[in-house]
Amino acid sequence: MGFIQEFKKFAIKGNMVDMAVGIIIGGAFGKIVSSLVSDVIMPPLGLLTAGVDFKDYHWVLKEAEGEQPKLVLEFGSFVDNVLQFMIVAFAVFLLVKAINSMRQEEEAPAPKAPPKQEVLLEEIRDLLKKE
Repeated sequence: MGFIQEFKKFAIKGNMVDMAVGIIIGGAFGKIVSSLVSDVIMPPLGLLTAGVDFKDYHWVLKEAEGEQPKLVLEFGSFVDNVLQFMIVAFAVFLLVKAINSMRQEEEAPAPKAPPKQEVLLEEIRDLLKKE
């Protein structure tokens, strides 16, 4: 099968569309979570830390000298990003858990096939009824 045909088969299956929708929704979800963290969660945490925003936390490794700017390790921004990641990971976990529980409800367990002996006995019963 040629490369073009294989790609066409892949795209027609819907995988490309599903992936594109996932990427678009993921981008929008990331913006929502960023806003949640920076606008809703971080301000109260800033209050608990004497009104300082985490993004303001940094260590100056080397002061500015002449035209060279100071060298700064901005760990507050890192803490902010880690918190955003944890919230996104938790939200995705809850989403996957909800989807899995819906799938389990939808998929009723298939009835087990009766043992071979029962099938044979049913066939014998049916034959006897016919006679």
